[in-house]
Amino acid sequence: MKRNRRISAVAVLALAALVTGTGAGFAATTTPSATPVATHAFDTAPATAAATAPTRSFQGTLPAPTGPYAAGEDVIHLTDASRPDPWVPSSGPRQLTVTMVYPAVPGTGTPAPYMTLGEAAGIIEHRKLPASSGVTPQTLSGVTTHAFDGARPQRGRYPLVVLSPASENPRMMLTALATDLASHGYVVALVGHTYEDTGETLENGQTPPCAICDHPEAIDFDAEAASRALDVSFVIDQLTHGNTAWRLAHLIDKHEIGMAGHSLGGAAAAATMIADPRVRAGVNMDGSFHPAPMPGQINRPLLMLGVTDSHSVGGTDTTWGQAWAALGGFKKWLTVAGADHFSFDDGDVLQEQAGFPTPPLSPERGVVITREYVTAFFDRTLKGIRSPLLDGPSPNNPEVLFQY
Repeated sequence: MKRNRRISAVAVLALAALVTGTGAGFAATTTPSATPVATHAFDTAPATAAATAPTRSFQGTLPAPTGPYAAGEDVIHLTDASRPDPWVPSSGPRQLTVTMVYPAVPGTGTPAPYMTLGEAAGIIEHRKLPASSGVTPQTLSGVTTHAFDGARPQRGRYPLVVLSPASENPRMMLTALATDLASHGYVVALVGHTYEDTGETLENGQTPPCAICDHPEAIDFDAEAASRALDVSFVIDQLTHGNTAWRLAHLIDKHEIGMAGHSLGGAAAAATMIADPRVRAGVNMDGSFHPAPMPGQINRPLLMLGVTDSHSVGGTDTTWGQAWAALGGFKKWLTVAGADHFSFDDGDVLQEQAGFPTPPLSPERGVVITREYVTAFFDRTLKGIRSPLLDGPSPNNPEVLFQY
């Protein structure tokens, strides 16, 4: 296990030229029949129109964090020597790239890139984005994140929140949520699930493409969620034992650990809670459960936050009703009117800035709502700070519907 020094731009640019294009989409997600397939971000404009349109100028910017702290960032690389990679066993032990975001002193550090050029090239190649979109490896990796490399950490210990992205999505698609949580006093671990998305740049500088995305009909989502649970438990092990995997591990309160995930990452949050009692609270953002928990398996707090069409009571995703009936402890089931699948990560914000269509709910509102309710949930369950947001409908957030 070694800390990452960000790869030089020249080296990564060379790697970007080698991306094969077998990865998945920028904001892609593969969902089972129980959940309607969401539109891929950057994939809603007609190809013919895009081919003839003048080149746009894409300058992506994520919403700024809202808390009192700045967001520091480190990228670390971890290797689980006890476990072969589940998707490409020939690659050897399971390798993971993890972005650590932490409460930092404002005005310290240098602006962190959104992703490496290799990771950006993987997204662009797979989605076949035309040059006229203005989305290039340079502009995508240069999206303003409001996170800072090498920033000086705040003093103290903070709860750890692990984030897991949607199937086929790289870890950085949850950056807006990660930076906001850090600004409110959380250490956040954004886990990249190698070979399951458009590409995670590993310690050796390579960015392998997705190994399981070409045939989504053959994916065992229960197995993928279970594999992610193993990834997360290993990351928690490394961050809480010995303080050797990350230089700032002393910031983590190892007794207060939560997990949130988007889409399949939400299923992974539930699967991790079942397998690992250290995870005291979980959030499923618009993901089917794989499988739905059985009574007695999760008696700790869980927040279910999703779109209204499929995830309202009686909606098309029956796993939510099954999970709700089985959950013990504090639980909330909320839906967001006008949202789509990518209202809960960075997808809709960047899609709007690139000039592609967005859902009725403005992308900025999607980020605000996701941040406020996820933070309020972890404040209550990991810090003991009660927020009225979770007590019932709020006039400030009329889009949020309390199913239960």
